[in-house]
Amino acid sequence: MLPVEAYLAEVLAIAQPIAPVLLGLEEAEGGVLAADATARSPLPSFDNSSMDGYAVQAADVVAATAAAPVFLPVASQIPAGDTSPHVLRVGTCARIMTGAPLPAGADAVVPVEWTDGGRDRVAISQPAAPGHAIRRRGDDVAEGQLMVPAGALLGPSQIALLAAGGHREAMVRPRPQVAVIATGNELTEPGSPLVPGQIWDSNSYLLAAAVRQAGGVAQRHRVKDDPDAVVAALDELSASADLLVTSGGISMGGEHDVVKAALAGHAEVAFRKVAMQPGMPQGFGVVGRSRTPLFTLPGNPVSAFVSFQLFVQPAMAARQGRALAPPPLSPAVLTVSVRSPAQRRSYLRGVLDHAAGTVTPLPGQGSHQLGALALANALIVVPEQVTSMQAGDTADVMSLP
Repeated sequence: MLPVEAYLAEVLAIAQPIAPVLLGLEEAEGGVLAADATARSPLPSFDNSSMDGYAVQAADVVAATAAAPVFLPVASQIPAGDTSPHVLRVGTCARIMTGAPLPAGADAVVPVEWTDGGRDRVAISQPAAPGHAIRRRGDDVAEGQLMVPAGALLGPSQIALLAAGGHREAMVRPRPQVAVIATGNELTEPGSPLVPGQIWDSNSYLLAAAVRQAGGVAQRHRVKDDPDAVVAALDELSASADLLVTSGGISMGGEHDVVKAALAGHAEVAFRKVAMQPGMPQGFGVVGRSRTPLFTLPGNPVSAFVSFQLFVQPAMAARQGRALAPPPLSPAVLTVSVRSPAQRRSYLRGVLDHAAGTVTPLPGQGSHQLGALALANALIVVPEQVTSMQAGDTADVMSLP
């Protein structure tokens, strides 16, 4: 059996970055920037007030106290968005709003809280030093300065900075498009009437949700146990998808392994045994003219979920040109004993108590048991060479998203 890390290395060697495209900022969200972005003008682009108050010359209010306020006539009102030129004369002030341009001649802003709020004449009860409550031109980002480097994942703050720096669009490797294909004659849509031998399809929903949680765009599909139908679906979807993920039809020696049958003889798809539980049977390769990476995951839902976390999610990141660090492991004390098969790394569902530093394995560790998976917030990782751990032992734990 192939170690988990060796199999992942094979996957990442094939999952190469997709070509960047130019997208508007809303569409670019969740993408990875493909070229450095610099500021097209200073940020802010003009001196402005950081508070509601009064623009003054600091020398005019240096003697202000609560007992002996300084009175100044209010020469003008400057709201945010005012583009008119304003000049402040000595011995006067201008009522100014947050974000409004500072009038020429002013070198401080007195917060409204230090005044009586007067409109024609204002009483100022506290001095403001030069520069107080002023945002200077370029004090956030200078013109031409690097704002967001290539390789950055574009979240809300990066999108906002690009917009503030004058960019309407960005060259990005967009969120990967992932086609999820559940196979099986037994599958039917949730909520439809069941007949004996049928089950409601959960895997396509599970994997599509995992794709979205990992930052991708998911499309759900369901295909019957017909090799020709599987091949047709893969051919069609490979033209538009960045990754293909199937579940089911790859068991170790079953007669009706439709995905294996469909890809029999395909030179660029290999089926492997990986030293893990759940999820030992795995398949990976490329299909279609676009050479789209294909994951064939086991049909049991927990096996599919664990496989997604370990292999598919890093491949999604690789398609965007970024390296995803291995899931961090943290130590936690087992509250009950656990067992694991020899020569396989186990991923047991558990509930991690962060405050207590303990982890409790859940009952129902079968790879078909979604109930325990839905309750779990962590996977307990039992190494390949370990077959049992006792209550009180310290285990490595991987938190679930």
